[in-house]
Amino acid sequence: MKKVAICGIAQTKYEEQKIDLTISELVFEVVKEIHNKLNISNDDIGCVISSSNDFNDGRTIANMAIQDAVGSVRKAESRVSGDGAFAYVYGAMRILSGEYDTVLIVSHTKCSEGDQYLINNSIFDPFFQRHLGLDQISAAGLMANMYMTKYGISEQQAAKVVVKNRKNAMLNPYAHLQQKVSLEDVLESPMLAFPLKELEFPPFSDGAVAMLIANEEKAKELADTPVWLEGYGSCTDAYYLGHRNMSDLVGLEGAAKEAYKMAGISDPVNQLDVAEVYDAFSTHELMSYEALGFCEKGQGGNFIDTGATELEGSIPVNPSGGVLSSNPTMANGLIRVAEIALQLMGKAEKRQIADANIGLANGMNGICSQGNCVLIFGGGK
Repeated sequence: MKKVAICGIAQTKYEEQKIDLTISELVFEVVKEIHNKLNISNDDIGCVISSSNDFNDGRTIANMAIQDAVGSVRKAESRVSGDGAFAYVYGAMRILSGEYDTVLIVSHTKCSEGDQYLINNSIFDPFFQRHLGLDQISAAGLMANMYMTKYGISEQQAAKVVVKNRKNAMLNPYAHLQQKVSLEDVLESPMLAFPLKELEFPPFSDGAVAMLIANEEKAKELADTPVWLEGYGSCTDAYYLGHRNMSDLVGLEGAAKEAYKMAGISDPVNQLDVAEVYDAFSTHELMSYEALGFCEKGQGGNFIDTGATELEGSIPVNPSGGVLSSNPTMANGLIRVAEIALQLMGKAEKRQIADANIGLANGMNGICSQGNCVLIFGGGK
């Protein structure tokens, strides 16, 4: 099979409010950084894939507003209206088709410019569920309650996810929240949707991320340490929450099995060096451990108790601080891909995992892990 490589990455600092930048200016910042890092011009880019959402951008066909900023005028250009990890996959397919040797992928969100609770409410069915006021907070509470009750997961075990990820974010210069929290801080924060407290949810962030991917021949010209796509899988669960098994991430499990099969992964804890997962809330990361095969069903709480997912553990998870520390909603998946690429290139600075050579990134669309993708990368050094 033809190979696809990540050659360069650029991220903004993720912040509560980037009031001084329009969306176009925000996107231009990371695109220009990619050009400068790789010493290329817009003529060297064959195709552009962007990721955003009309509701967040405040207009329909929102990618039309950033065409100048991403350099897509008179180029092949398309957009994924959803998580940035799926935009990466779209871009990789463009490379694998043989039609393009380079693709620029850009994802952004300015959460500060919209009411995120109303935007999330619009995801739900307009006839039966939307008027109930469901959003990501209330839905997460339902999922967490079902999971913790079924498997006997304690509130302390869930809170450990927040403590770990916020500690990791202290080492990440791009992270929105860079302040450690204690177990007591998490457990004593206000209840938002039982059993989840305020600190068990991510902030809303403004920010953008971009990366250039290329075929094998071009990648060797552009990058000293290209990172190669080794495996991919995606799986979408039922739309209605009531039609799902809310105590297990069935869709993520299906996506992981396909990605592992393609990449030749049979023992993820021992074969993977690092993972960046979409931690939409505290227990979501524990559930992800199980769905990704890091531990048995119902053992996510015990798994984090072992310290295996810490920076020095057997399978470090979210050394960047994860979504719980930075949450420009549509960009989250591409950030996970970018962070794994930095790890495998050996360029993750203070959050670098020693000898990282195989990594996993996870993207998610919809509420409570409805749409999932898992990507396996290798070979940066």
